[in-house]
Formats: sequence, C-alpha cells, structure tokens
Amino acid sequence: MTAAPLVDSFGRRHRDLRISLTDRCSLRCTYCMPAEGMPWLASGTLLTLAETTRIAAVAVQHGIEEIRLTGGEPLLRPDVVQVVEALAGLPGSPEVSMTTNGLRLGGLAQGLKDAGLARLNVSLDTLSRERYQQLTRRDRLGQVLAGLVAADAAGFEGTKINTVLLRGVNEDEAPALLRFALERGYELRFIEQMPLDAGHTWTMEGMVRADEVQALLSEHFDLVPVPGRGSAPAERWSVDGTQSAVGIIASVTRPFCGACDRIRLTADGQLRSCLFAQEETDLRTLLRSGGTDEQISAALGLTVAQKAAGHAVGQAGFEQPGRGMSAIGG
Repeated sequence: MTAAPLVDSFGRRHRDLRISLTDRCSLRCTYCMPAEGMPWLASGTLLTLAETTRIAAVAVQHGIEEIRLTGGEPLLRPDVVQVVEALAGLPGSPEVSMTTNGLRLGGLAQGLKDAGLARLNVSLDTLSRERYQQLTRRDRLGQVLAGLVAADAAGFEGTKINTVLLRGVNEDEAPALLRFALERGYELRFIEQMPLDAGHTWTMEGMVRADEVQALLSEHFDLVPVPGRGSAPAERWSVDGTQSAVGIIASVTRPFCGACDRIRLTADGQLRSCLFAQEETDLRTLLRSGGTDEQISAALGLTVAQKAAGHAVGQAGFEQPGRGMSAIGG
C-alpha cells in the first residue's frame, strides 16, 4: 500500500523519520545534560518494538525513505539489534541509520551491520582523554575509539563524526579532528550548539558559530563548496582538492528549515514536526487505546500539515522546548 506523501503547507515533502529509542544516556555531556538529577521517562511509557515498528511502517507507506535511530543513547536499548532488523525489513526497504556516542559499538557493531543498519553517525568532540572527561563527565574516550575500529571491521562505510565545539573548551581542536577523520575515511560534521540542553544554559554569545568554524578550518585546509545540498542539514566542502569532505550544520546561524524533510518520534511515542516544536501528537495513547493504522496515518498527516516555517531560534519570542535533546531525540 502507498499512501499520500507527507507534504506540509510550505510544500516540503517529508522523507526522513528520526526515532528516539530511549532518553537515557551513558554520558553526561555538559551541553546536553546536568551532571545529576535527570528525570528519566518511566519504562512503561516507552514504545515497544512492535509499537515502534507499526508507526514506522505507516510512515514508510507515506514516503519515508530514511529512518534514523537516536536517543539519548540508542545502544542502551536492550533490543536495539532487533529494532534495526525489524525496521530494515519493512516493505519499502527504508535506509536505517543511527546516531550514537559509540561506547557500546565494540560489542554491537557486527550485529547491527548484520541486522541491516546502513550507516553510523558517532559523536566525538575531542581527541584528548582529559577534555573528553571534562566534556562528558566520563572517562570513556577509549571506548569510542575502539567502537569506531569495530564499526570499520564490521564493514560500515560512510561513517560520520559529529562534533560540537564549545568556546574556550575544544574549538582549537577543529583542525586535528578533521585530520583524524580524513585519515580514517570518516566525514566530520561540526554542529552548532543548539538551545536544547536540559539545564537551559545555552546562549548565542557562548556558541561557536559556523562562520568561525569555517574560518578556522580555512587556515589549515583548502575548502571548496560541494554543490547540490538538497535537504541535507550539512553544508559540505571538499578538502584540499580531494573527494573527502567536511560538513557544518549551522542550525542556528544558517538555518535550513526551508528544505527540512524530517519528523521525529520520541521514545515515549510523541510525534514532533521539529526539534524546537512546542506541540506533540500522542501516538502512544492512540496505539494503546486500539487506534487503527488509518488513525496513525491521519496523525502523521496532521502533524506535518501544521509544521511551522522555521524554528525561530535567536528571534524575539523564541522559547526553548520544555524537553531537552535527550528526551526529544537528536
């Protein structure tokens, strides 16, 4: 069965579904969570494998082509391999990818690859053990690096490294991080820090801006813009005349809302049209009260139809969502 495409009132067709598998994380990154005291979702509120798969199946019927698994940390989900297998096996064969901190990749990479996971995005903000501990409040850099090695051995290609630069903390590492990625065949993507931290401490002044990152990299590398961005969140540049590229996701200073094709499903079954949306559609209650696939379909269509033109970060009247990044799904 093929249903109508998910097109909003601005003509944007939605092809990308981000699914959070858990709000829990094995790190406590300073730009995401406080050191202690996070109010985790109750286990009974989390979508089951069957519920997640059912919603995804309806979304694929509406033209969703890529499913990105997020968290929190998705690899903390005990049935994560089964989730990947179920989603990758849906009619329509959506591409299933994952964003992870990499700590559990060492033991799970091969199983994820065999289950049908197509690509990985691994978060890595520093190559310094001391800084990693400062940024994440955990001494686990070695696990991330070992996880990347395991992913390579399992046959993953096109792995991306996600990096957030913090002023006065790690922005001086931008060239070294790019060299690390280039040497290993990864694509590095610098992501502007967004106002999605649980502690609501983000400020525009404290954020390392995309133009600063670009200028810093240009001191060390020859960067040439890569055309044909489409709906991708990252602006990309080829590096030193090679096929290798670096990306910058400037969600705050160079928003790409006009081409956005993403919708989001939280771990507790709330459908969101944007990271910064204030409204959610409760699919969990719909499913658990006997809702039909047609009702799920209608909820998807209504959520997309009501999507705003953009997120308005930095504009007068902007309000940070009540949920932090780990609860929404990155």
